[in-house]
Amino acid sequence: MIVVAAAVIRERPGAPVLLTRRPEGGHLAGFWEFPGGKVEEGEDPEHAVVRECREEIALELAVEDILDVAWHRYREKDVLLLFYDCRVLGGELEHLGVAASAWVEPDALDDYELPPPDARLVTKLRAGR
Repeated sequence: MIVVAAAVIRERPGAPVLLTRRPEGGHLAGFWEFPGGKVEEGEDPEHAVVRECREEIALELAVEDILDVAWHRYREKDVLLLFYDCRVLGGELEHLGVAASAWVEPDALDDYELPPPDARLVTKLRAGR
């Protein structure tokens, strides 16, 4: 099983959230997602989400709280996703490890092709959580 930590970056509940687009050539290429990535062996998931966002989008984050947990079985692997409510501490958004980014209103999240395990989180975000 792979553990993934993802950041829900926004100014406040109900505000637009940051999505990033996966680059071509990898698993789920072209899908939009909440930024983050794989938790390395022995790494705390909260540290992983901060590290991954620094490496992929050049933002320094503070983790506020956990928003949701999802498990999904893909054909090739099982994934446990931990979604964290985060705020930006510094940095300028860059596309270091992502193909694109977008600030998206919660009601417009259906306009973006997201991985299947994100569905419950999207429902919560639409409800203003």
